[in-house]
Amino acid sequence: MQFDHRHGEAFLAVIDTGSFEQAAVQLHLTSSAVSLRVRALETQLGTPLIVRSRPCRATLAGQKVLQYLRRARLLEDDFLKELAGSEGGAINVPLAVNADTLGTWLLPALAPFLIAEHVMIDLTVDDQDHTYALLAGGQALACVSTEPQAMRGCVAEPLGIMRYRMLASPAYVARWFAAGFTRDAARVAPLLVFNRKDALQADFLRRHFGLAGGYPCHHVPATEPFLSAIEHGLGYGMVPDLQSGPALAAGRVVDLAPAAPVDVHLYWHRWKVQSPRLERLSRVAVAAARAVLLQPAENLQQAVENRL
Repeated sequence: MQFDHRHGEAFLAVIDTGSFEQAAVQLHLTSSAVSLRVRALETQLGTPLIVRSRPCRATLAGQKVLQYLRRARLLEDDFLKELAGSEGGAINVPLAVNADTLGTWLLPALAPFLIAEHVMIDLTVDDQDHTYALLAGGQALACVSTEPQAMRGCVAEPLGIMRYRMLASPAYVARWFAAGFTRDAARVAPLLVFNRKDALQADFLRRHFGLAGGYPCHHVPATEPFLSAIEHGLGYGMVPDLQSGPALAAGRVVDLAPAAPVDVHLYWHRWKVQSPRLERLSRVAVAAARAVLLQPAENLQQAVENRL
């Protein structure tokens, strides 16, 4: 079986834009022409590929087709440009990462490579417990995730540990935790949460105080504003050491539970078969992460063995 290139492009455009109308604009076609091409691909494969909702989304079968088409397009683009002696031609790589990775080590690590190799990244930011689903659903070709197990056809490489601490401003502590960081105080003190997928704070309060919700929360879904909100006394919350060091050193925030940091293990997931530039991008990302994240003893031992 062979895919018609036009049918695959129409399917990708609908998923990427979220609608047949926007896909038509992107492809310079009519909506009916896009619909006919997608329908032809569905007929060829004998199964629906798109849930016609707002926005449109891929069915389970569509996710598998999406995985294949994204990888095939990247492999083809990279191969043709290299064959033509134009390896510097741009390729687009969709990645899924968590916000704290994006806000700390990822861009400084990848920027020289992306510039030198002319790679355009299409970033989707989601909670580290949910980025894996974006890879599985064909929306990314690599991701940073807390999931240690690789799905079929992929490799999961340990990156290291991102350590988080529960922080608050001195003024906030004086107001809400003057008698200590206790269960009773935590029940009424405003908490900062990144978004509704963020379970770090909730897990901490459940584990240490047996609290299962009911406390007031601010939701601040951006890395730098999250720490800024803590410094301004809006609430308390968990911040990675890679981000909070200067604020802690300057006394703008304090660690409410210095003996109880939370360690989040991160992994780089990628397909075993990938384009040359994505292969090199993966090597750069893994090496950079291991240079800045905390490393478990077994990771260090594996690194030594790899060098021997």
